[in-house]
Amino acid sequence: MSATAIVCAYSPVGTSALEGLLETGIRVLGLYTYAQSADEAWFTAPAAVAERHGIPIHLEPNFNADGVYERIRAQAPDLLLSFYFREMIQGRFLDLPRLGAFNLHGSLLPKYRGRAPLNWVLVKGETETGITLHAMTPKPDDGHIVAQSRLPIAWDETALSLTWRAAEAGRELVRAIAPHLADGTAPRVDQKTLGPSTYFGGRKPVDSRLDFAMPVTEAFNQIRAVADPWPNAFLETPKGPLKVAWALPTALPCPSGCFRQSGEGTLLGFQDGALLLHALRRGDLRSERPTEHALWLREAGFTEAFL
Repeated sequence: MSATAIVCAYSPVGTSALEGLLETGIRVLGLYTYAQSADEAWFTAPAAVAERHGIPIHLEPNFNADGVYERIRAQAPDLLLSFYFREMIQGRFLDLPRLGAFNLHGSLLPKYRGRAPLNWVLVKGETETGITLHAMTPKPDDGHIVAQSRLPIAWDETALSLTWRAAEAGRELVRAIAPHLADGTAPRVDQKTLGPSTYFGGRKPVDSRLDFAMPVTEAFNQIRAVADPWPNAFLETPKGPLKVAWALPTALPCPSGCFRQSGEGTLLGFQDGALLLHALRRGDLRSERPTEHALWLREAGFTEAFL
């Protein structure tokens, strides 16, 4: 008889990991997930996969509720698996599965514990990240590592492209390690042996604010970390936020805090260089037109430079 599992999952990574798990023959007794909002329609939700396979779907407002605990206890699963689940699962749940509880995290633990790791590694300009499956403890992203997959980060990687790559890596990692979880042969590596840990909390809107005192590379990292379909980095203006949906570093000059029009498009100056704007958002409007970019910046009160 194949092993059984309760799966808690969301996001594109959660969907792919669930698919990889099902390919191994492990029987999923139930999926705990979230309703997909309209602005998240760009990815297939785990619930769609569960529905195709006849897996019971639970959209619980509070996973840690007593009723959920009693339901899972009665099912007596062999495994409890968390694939990009948004809630911190209480310690009492971790003792229920016979073969253990495991979480898939979007970084090379012990680095980048916490929320939004794929966004934070881009903000910090990392050149490599990965995904980690680890045994769960009551502490966030703690516990022995079972498997890891490394992902190089391209200089112009965005949160979207990195998420898709992490999703595929998650599918392959889960597909490879799940049989070893089921037969008890999966390796265990203490995170403490891999170096010091780092932790980052959930991202707040203010974390995506652009400051002209930033080096241009830092500004670019901020932009690509929350490029579409994330809410985008933004400039504060008296008329409200002006979002920089996409921009690339350029060798063309522009004074810090100013903008100017060039033959290649509209430039925006930072501490030590400039960005060439490709797409701006103002309210519900999105534009890829350099002349409109200049108009919006001018109307927002930014200084136009003429070199």
